[in-house]
Amino acid sequence: MSEVRLSGVTKLFGDQRVLDGIDIEIKDREFMVFVGPSGCGKSTLLRTIAGLERASGGRIVIGDDDVTRTAPAKRGVAMVFQSYALYPHMSVYENIAFGLQLQKMSKEKIDERVREAAGVLQIEPLLERKPRALSGGQRQRVAIGRAIVRHPKVFLFDEPLSNLDAALRVQMRLELIRLHQRLDATMVYVTHDQIEAMTMADRIVVLNAGQVEQIGTPLELYRYPRNRFVAGFIGSPKMNFMTVQAEPKEDGIDVRVTDNCQLRLPLRPDAVQAGSVTFGIRPEHFTEPGSDERADSHIHGEVLVVEHLGGETLLHVRVNDELTLSAKGSGESPVAVGDRISLGINARHCHLFAQDGQAVPHIHRQAETAVGPKATATTR
Repeated sequence: MSEVRLSGVTKLFGDQRVLDGIDIEIKDREFMVFVGPSGCGKSTLLRTIAGLERASGGRIVIGDDDVTRTAPAKRGVAMVFQSYALYPHMSVYENIAFGLQLQKMSKEKIDERVREAAGVLQIEPLLERKPRALSGGQRQRVAIGRAIVRHPKVFLFDEPLSNLDAALRVQMRLELIRLHQRLDATMVYVTHDQIEAMTMADRIVVLNAGQVEQIGTPLELYRYPRNRFVAGFIGSPKMNFMTVQAEPKEDGIDVRVTDNCQLRLPLRPDAVQAGSVTFGIRPEHFTEPGSDERADSHIHGEVLVVEHLGGETLLHVRVNDELTLSAKGSGESPVAVGDRISLGINARHCHLFAQDGQAVPHIHRQAETAVGPKATATTR
């Protein structure tokens, strides 16, 4: 079993608290992604699991072993770094085999493992090449192969795709997903790219300022963000936010978005007080002009910028001097700069965040926390 359990993990650099009481359970064979803005502590947390950084407090358990004070080489983990860190004078075969040679493994066993890893990664024809004769994606496969041959309990990836161009990142992302399926192993992956997190993860840990904001499946985080930070971080383009007046009712919450746009939201009225709150809606949840979808209300504005992206169109719409919204339309949208348009709003897609930044729960998720039913986390 290769579960990873973090209990109250802290990390101090001098007086600076980089990790602040992290509690996470990563299940056996799960693909868990740590995501968050630069400086949030995600790479430090990964390096602490690996043993490259020593925890200042708390416990780290891998399988049945408490490894909090165990040397990195004895933790049963293998790490793939952002930098490929290949030996330039060695062939691909020698780079992959090097760690096993240090373990004094037999030549026959080394050869078996290297060729097995090369088969999984489809790099058999490259084994005699030197790193300088490889593309970026091929070098990253070699780095992953060096981890695979160790047969670790847990794979750790620290932003392994960030040095690749956009097209190669998409290809390698798919290959890593397939690799996880083939190896059926526990993998922990760090990225600042929330698209990578959404497409690859079984579950995501959203970190901010050294603390866990939310843990859940990609769709749980997208549909039911725990707070305004998660709502703004997950989703691209990010969620629109605006200050509105809220009035709790028996069966929901009435909000006044603009003078001509009022809605009753299916949210728990006992979770917010009357007054000023933050209203949120994602760009893709506006109903574009001419749509057959029924809208509960509309918001009107002038189109300032139109971004044609092929399969979709991104509109930037000025509602008033203080409010400009982003809205997604179809790739065939006829809207032009300067048009006055009406954007439809469906109440079920709207979010409210109370004065403390916490999300107001949907009525049909009465007692469910935003971290997901199988997640264990300490949240802010």
